[in-house]
Amino acid sequence: MIGVGQDGPLLIGLTGNVATGKSTVAGMLGDLGAVTIDADKVAHQTMRPGTDVHAAIVEAFGPQILSPDGTIDRKRLGDLVFANKEALARLEAIVHPATLEAIARRIAGTRTDVVVIEAIKLIESGLADQCDSVWVTTSRPEQQVERIVAERDLTRAEAWQRVKAQRPQRERVARANIVIDNSGELSETREQVVAAWRRVVEGDEPAADGSLGHERSGRYNT
Repeated sequence: MIGVGQDGPLLIGLTGNVATGKSTVAGMLGDLGAVTIDADKVAHQTMRPGTDVHAAIVEAFGPQILSPDGTIDRKRLGDLVFANKEALARLEAIVHPATLEAIARRIAGTRTDVVVIEAIKLIESGLADQCDSVWVTTSRPEQQVERIVAERDLTRAEAWQRVKAQRPQRERVARANIVIDNSGELSETREQVVAAWRRVVEGDEPAADGSLGHERSGRYNT
């Protein structure tokens, strides 16, 4: 496998639309021994007060997006950008370059065999092209909405807005080496993750029925 014990760690890019289970799968990969990098958390760090990114966001969207302590209120900012594709693109143009640089520094500093980069914009940012294997999580849109409402302070209408603002799942699946269907029980997701780990990291052959391939989540392509 490229990178394992040779020129650096094997890079697994993990992506999927909002609330499809990326963090769940990342946690399982961490349990298997991978170092995980959450691009969303890295992006938050680049947006902290005092950074160039923070200043650029405030200049682009106004001081009304700030909390009393000067940090960026993500819900206020989300309300602005998820309702406006141009505004979302403007935000991404500000945040993504600094995030990619920070991720590269973390990878360069790691001393492990496998690094997982969890990023909702893995493909769009070009990070997927730098990964040895691209994994995509999928689930039904109704499940995404239910998870967003349960885990975040958002209404169903706001949750649907975030789901619909993203690219269709089928486009991510088309770029995937591994597809993890996270629409069932956690035990079912874990079975897929372990099987995929054995295939990608340990070099085992895929199942004869091709269950690790794109066909597994075809019914969830939207």
